[in-house]
Amino acid sequence: MISTLAVANYRSLRNIVAPLGALNLVSGENGSGKSSLYRALRLLAETAQGGVVASIAREGGLPSTLWAGPERISRAMRKGEHPVQGGPRREPVNLRLGFASDELSYCIDLGLPTPGGGSRDEPSAFQLDPEIKRECIWAGMKFRPASLLVDRRGPAVSVRNADGDWSVASSKMPTFDSMLARMADPQRAPEVLTIRETIRAWRFYDHFRVDAEAPIRSPQLGTRTPTLANDGRDLGPALQTIIEIGDRDALERTIQDAFPGSALAIEHSEGRFSVGLKQPGMLRALGAAELSDGTLRFLLWSAALLTPRPPPLMVLNEPETSLHPDLLPALGRLIVQASKQSQLWVVSHSSRLIAALEETGACNSLRLTKELGETQIVGQELIDAPSWQWPAR
Repeated sequence: MISTLAVANYRSLRNIVAPLGALNLVSGENGSGKSSLYRALRLLAETAQGGVVASIAREGGLPSTLWAGPERISRAMRKGEHPVQGGPRREPVNLRLGFASDELSYCIDLGLPTPGGGSRDEPSAFQLDPEIKRECIWAGMKFRPASLLVDRRGPAVSVRNADGDWSVASSKMPTFDSMLARMADPQRAPEVLTIRETIRAWRFYDHFRVDAEAPIRSPQLGTRTPTLANDGRDLGPALQTIIEIGDRDALERTIQDAFPGSALAIEHSEGRFSVGLKQPGMLRALGAAELSDGTLRFLLWSAALLTPRPPPLMVLNEPETSLHPDLLPALGRLIVQASKQSQLWVVSHSSRLIAALEETGACNSLRLTKELGETQIVGQELIDAPSWQWPAR
């Protein structure tokens, strides 16, 4: 389980170190930085897929994604005694992402591209692409040189063996690719493989289609589906998989909790699956084409959270969208139940869902606010933040 998430110089996140638990709730006013924190986590996930540089470039490159305020905000600036203004830069331009866990921790440091970089001494056409300056994997939660296991500086990657000696695993690592996407040596660098496979198993759910033309409103070809697709297109097969090899009782209890007296009706013929719901007083089950957006969304969240293959981390972005307020307590109970199998990260605007999660007592609530353009965690003082140190370049 991730115990700490650290982000520096990404949009409004000048330097944020967030403590994490099994169930994490991110809330705050519009513009407080919830989306930036969510995007930072997605960028971290892109490192294992080899897409972190491309993702930043799609956002306009480092100039568009970097913290736009001064490198340091003085006490006088915060009190309004001095205008907010920049000063001499003390550190190189960087965008840093990292996380810590009890076993292995990881961070990546991206900076401005080296001038030139093209072929035949011509300047490169990819000047919006940041370069990876440093990547590190270390043992335990706190970074220190003695705990460092894999160290990447520019194109060179070094690994520490069981005797504590260092050796060069690669000297030509492309500066636009994470070592997580390039290295796959279980003998020399098993830690890289472990971190990569862990991150690749993270799941993000932030956009379920339920409009009139959404695939789930028509029968869909499917096979056993222990993991619901990010857009929910395979809802029927995913629910049927839970019924056959997952926690069928939990699914039935969830449906009863949200829709008393109702029951799922999954029809399948020649490999095609369709979703229906039997409701009290109805002579037949209502098909997906007849169900409301909110009902379909709740069924989608049920399929995602009751997965027979729980991921190490599941991220839900505004799960309350299109749901009637009366469904939110049931969704909250479903989320709390799922947090016993996976670490959950929930971003929400809904006061009712927030209350349903916080009243359980098992929720790590991160309320965000913004001061002088900088996102901060409400109530977190310097001594309250988890211990975190960025490796120097």
